[in-house]
Amino acid sequence: MPHSLSPPIMVARSGDSPPPPSKEDVSAILNTVFTATSSATSIDAAYGLCELLLNTVGFRGLHYYGVIAEVKKAAADKKSGLRRESAQNLLGALFEKFPSRQPLSEVVFLLQEGGLVACALDALADKGTVVRDAAQYGLDALFGHLSPEALVAGLLPALVSYLAKKTGKWQGTVGALKLMQRMADKAQMEIGCTKEQAREKDLLRDAMGSKLATLIPIAENNMHDLKTEVEKQALITMQSLTTLLSNDDVAPRIPLLIETLHHPSTQTLQKAIHALSQTTFVAVVTSPVLALLTPFLERTLNNPGTTQEVLRQSTVITENLTKLVHDPIEARTFLPKLQPGVKAVADRAPLPEVRELATRALNVMDKAMGNEEAAVERTSVDDVAKVLDSEIKKNGGLSGDLDFYKLARPYICEMVADDSNHRQISRIPGRISPYLKDLMHQPASSDAVASAVHKHYLAEDERKFGIPEKEDDGEIEIVNADFSLAYGGMLLLSHTNLRLLKGHRYGLCGRNGAGKSTLMKSIAGGKLEGFPPQDVLRTCYVEHNQGEDAEISILDFMAKDPTIASEGRERISEVLAEFGFTAGPEGRQSQKVGSLSGGWKMKLALARAMLQKADVLLLDEPTNHLDVANIAWLETYLKTHTDITSLIVSHDSGFLDNVTTDIYHYEPGKKLGHFKGNLAAFVNVRPEAKAYYTLSASNVQFKFPPPGILSGVKSQTRAIIRMSNVSYQYPKAPKPSLTDASCQLSLSSRVAVIGPNGAGKSTLIKLLTGEVIPTSGRVEKHPNLRIGYIKQHALEHVEMHLEKTPNQYLQWRYANGDDREVFLKQTRILSDKDRAQMEKKINLGDGKGEKQLEALVGRQKWKKTFQYEVKWIGWLPKYNSQVSRETLLEWGFDKLVQEFDDHEASREGLGYRELQPTVISKHFEDLGLDPEIANHNEIGSLSGGQKVKVVIAGAMWNNPHLLVLDEPTNFLDRDSLGGLAVAIRDFKGGVVMISHNEEFVGALSNEQWHINDGRMVMKGNASVSTDRFEDSRPGSGLGSGLNSGIVSTAASSVANSTVNSTVNSGAEDNTPLKFKSKKKKKRTKKELKEQEVRRRLRHIEWLNTPKGTPHPPDTDDED
Repeated sequence: MPHSLSPPIMVARSGDSPPPPSKEDVSAILNTVFTATSSATSIDAAYGLCELLLNTVGFRGLHYYGVIAEVKKAAADKKSGLRRESAQNLLGALFEKFPSRQPLSEVVFLLQEGGLVACALDALADKGTVVRDAAQYGLDALFGHLSPEALVAGLLPALVSYLAKKTGKWQGTVGALKLMQRMADKAQMEIGCTKEQAREKDLLRDAMGSKLATLIPIAENNMHDLKTEVEKQALITMQSLTTLLSNDDVAPRIPLLIETLHHPSTQTLQKAIHALSQTTFVAVVTSPVLALLTPFLERTLNNPGTTQEVLRQSTVITENLTKLVHDPIEARTFLPKLQPGVKAVADRAPLPEVRELATRALNVMDKAMGNEEAAVERTSVDDVAKVLDSEIKKNGGLSGDLDFYKLARPYICEMVADDSNHRQISRIPGRISPYLKDLMHQPASSDAVASAVHKHYLAEDERKFGIPEKEDDGEIEIVNADFSLAYGGMLLLSHTNLRLLKGHRYGLCGRNGAGKSTLMKSIAGGKLEGFPPQDVLRTCYVEHNQGEDAEISILDFMAKDPTIASEGRERISEVLAEFGFTAGPEGRQSQKVGSLSGGWKMKLALARAMLQKADVLLLDEPTNHLDVANIAWLETYLKTHTDITSLIVSHDSGFLDNVTTDIYHYEPGKKLGHFKGNLAAFVNVRPEAKAYYTLSASNVQFKFPPPGILSGVKSQTRAIIRMSNVSYQYPKAPKPSLTDASCQLSLSSRVAVIGPNGAGKSTLIKLLTGEVIPTSGRVEKHPNLRIGYIKQHALEHVEMHLEKTPNQYLQWRYANGDDREVFLKQTRILSDKDRAQMEKKINLGDGKGEKQLEALVGRQKWKKTFQYEVKWIGWLPKYNSQVSRETLLEWGFDKLVQEFDDHEASREGLGYRELQPTVISKHFEDLGLDPEIANHNEIGSLSGGQKVKVVIAGAMWNNPHLLVLDEPTNFLDRDSLGGLAVAIRDFKGGVVMISHNEEFVGALSNEQWHINDGRMVMKGNASVSTDRFEDSRPGSGLGSGLNSGIVSTAASSVANSTVNSTVNSGAEDNTPLKFKSKKKKKRTKKELKEQEVRRRLRHIEWLNTPKGTPHPPDTDDED
């Protein structure tokens, strides 16, 4: 036995402790354990031994009585399966009983003389099932009794050293990898765990995440093991380890990265690099992310065979990642591995562009590693050891066991350092007191040591990170809720705090799908734990799409509401008048609810909240559908009512800036972060949140498909749709919504339609797109023109398909080669007049008398217009006639011609598209919707912003020439808004937008149509604010040379889609809206001869037909 045989020192305990047992007693029990005839007897003896030692000498007896030596000896006995099983039974009992009652025994099991974990793992390869089961039981017991700190400081190093030795059996390797996987799984966030459990998970996730640089290569090596079982387990372990990365940018790429590690080849590596180069990095990059991505970048940069394009992508990824590494200590750990590769690219790459990128990346790397100011001090094991030793000295010192303390000290100090570095200061006493209790002269003084060390690191934490905010003096706290929030099976917020003070206005910020509206709705529905109920705190939810009883008057609608009926009609009328709803039979109060525009609906909802005497207003996108005057009114309203607390979700950065006093932000780790001040102050603290300010600083990218070719339209500025002297009056409305409006659009149009709520903007758009028919005047459009239209209440498009997935919705919509939504337009629905028109008899003067038209079945070019093939009721197809477009319109078949033109236009647009799930997934991905969501989530479960992406994808599927957006900014968050702005900027077709978002319109439109009281005034060419786009700002290298009146476009498409400031949409051309067919080619003599032969044959064929058969039309003069 390696230890001196002096009897173990007994620590004084309260009460009479039994004397230490003699060696003979312990040997007798050990003998029973190893020679018992049944497992049950052996296990009972093992538990008896544990109790005896724990009640007397404790962990010291394990070595003094030779228990550990006996276990190792019996475990390695190849001749006796019984002894091997007994060894694992005893080990299981020790692992189960000791750590919970004497934590210092962890040092014996995990560290002293190589620990005992390897002994249990080796036994997993035993040929006896009972031995394997006993070993597994022991490992499970040990795993279950270790704290998160002990798992990282003790068990993890034991597993790493076990996996490093190549001599072990494969079953042991699988066992070690399984334990590693269980550690990573234990760190995952869960719904329904307690606050303490959530804290432990956070600590384990952070501490294990900082060790990923060691763990990932181990798992990767085992993924290439020749033994299938090891390979499979290593793959599962790798998947679990990657869940420790809490980075939303890299998360979607993880399966591809693991696949690349599993099957490494030049192709898979290039694919992974390409995927990473398509990722917009916005979240702060920490060491777990670097640990995963550094090996990929290192391989491509150092491989001499890497292509220039892949090198270019790798240097760009390196630069983008480095910009987001805020901690220079983490940068110094990983970036030196990449520096030589990037330097080699900068020195030797053949392409100057790649060399320039590499040089830029090197400068960024140097800056990141040298930024001392941003460095967060780390607590090292030695730092803790100094503090711990001095405190032990002050409190009476140790009782002996100096050799053992030397072994235990680094272990205890590493656990304390982990707690300090990951800011779990409250856990420090629990890592010191239980471990020192059995080593100190007076066991009680271990608490004093623990308390002193805790105090020291609390002061250190406050020095590094500042003192947490004190309670606000004199302010009234109305909410202080600790809660978790989940939606379906997805955890949105985990054990976070929401504290609201009276009169403060809080902005709620976070990326789309983070769960902002879910939080608001759960507060409104009284489902948020810790939030005061309605009878204590009146909370009113004001949202943008209220389901309303459209047919009753506004006053009746309000009086009917049970929550405010008690106020009485007079008071309700007074409050409505304050909000601009005039009283009296002619006033706005007597109008129907359904006639209100979006802005007035929002005012109505606010009036209702005021009548309910709300303490807290929950405003979900309050500025949607509001014009500039109403937004200013709302800002004033919120600022003047200082007794009301408001929680606001809005994508309008100007509004949030003017109104908010505090910001709550969705932080990584599923927490809410509180920041004092408005949005500008928040962006100063968090520069990465500047996507709330500039449109193209966005991590969402939309790509619109290019529009198809329009026959006869050679110029980008040629009019493709025109309205002439159009008026429109809604049925039963007292006056027209639009009077005498004329306008036209071309492929290069970027038009903003501006005007107050209810002025007639949406009516104009509906007339343009054929949603409604003008009362007078006419709307002409190119026969092949395809229009993508997104309504003001965008979700109307998908409201009837909530049970379908986005992919199924698109398949349904375009299943028959047509856009089914076109047939829902008013212009397509046959009225009684149209049905009577279809009954009309027509005489062509061909000797066949009057016939009734059945359908149009074909169309071809004819002279300078089109002619249509007409099928007649009761006549065979061979008697179909060719009739020109003008003649059909003259006969009154406008709808039929329009429907056929739409069908042909749609067919032409869909000619390039296959309606296959994989192609549709790619289309959704281009428009910023994750294919996983598009294929598997029902539309009903998506957030507002995600639904709008589905609507945009539906409108863009058949490659439209003209995109019409009615209030596109209403449902999109800042990121998606930026993506949409860039996509519109680079789109090669025409765009018409109605939007009150001045920032969005100003960045894109160079022509404005102002509508007020149904009258339209065109104002040309306001200069486009290119500085709204991050990539078009002076010095950004893009777009800075554009004229003030040119639509800002990506450099590549400037030539194609810019419109000079002197040119209105279609201004060069006021000719009639007719499009020539292609000019005929002059025929050769041979072709003329062949044509003559065909004519003669046709004439002979006609001579043989019955008398009265019309002469076939001579169509041979057309191609």
